[in-house]
Amino acid sequence: MGHRVTRPTVLLFDLDGTLVTTGGAGRRAIERALAACGVVDAAGFSFAGMTDRAIVRRALTLGGRVVTEPLIAEVLARYLPILQDEVSSAPSDRYMIHAGVLAALVCADSAPNTAVGLGTGNIEVGARIKLAQVGLSERFEFGGFGCDSEDRAELLAVGSARGAARLGCSLDACRVVVIGDTPLDIAAARAIGAESLAVATGSFSRDGLTPHAPTHLFDSLAAAGAIDAMLGSV
Repeated sequence: MGHRVTRPTVLLFDLDGTLVTTGGAGRRAIERALAACGVVDAAGFSFAGMTDRAIVRRALTLGGRVVTEPLIAEVLARYLPILQDEVSSAPSDRYMIHAGVLAALVCADSAPNTAVGLGTGNIEVGARIKLAQVGLSERFEFGGFGCDSEDRAELLAVGSARGAARLGCSLDACRVVVIGDTPLDIAAARAIGAESLAVATGSFSRDGLTPHAPTHLFDSLAAAGAIDAMLGSV
């Protein structure tokens, strides 16, 4: 059954907890990269909704290091090959696509006037590594990434502009929907005037997301009405 999209629509999907779960591969890679730079046991905080650069900055600070841009860049450069190693060796029963994601992408791809991108705190190469493991990287030709900005709202704004450009229209003419699993996704969507579609597939339950007042809230993208809400056909 087709879905009717009434306005040019930019969809920006978060990655970790929304599209896939990596079974901790990303966290292990960050911790190993920090350790290679002499910072150990400083990343015990939740990464949920944070950008890669913000995670590294906080861990370096907690580890007592003077934070500089070259040091952040060094950690992230070390992180990428380690991430590839962690992803490649991750057990398949712990590294998986979340419920409803594939169906949502199929519907989005077939919907008219719709651009499907990423809105993730991962730096782009890291995002591609994570998605390639489950065959999803090529489904997203653009996005806003953690290498575009350390601030989540700013990277979503970049992704929104790229999506509008792909549709050949002004951003003001577009409906932008941020699909994510954390309160930070919801807040960042609100900050750029976008809709938020929150899913309880990550570290936050439905009850944990409700107080943050997302535009739409579902247990997963497989829930009844989720795809219609995403595409604005309700």
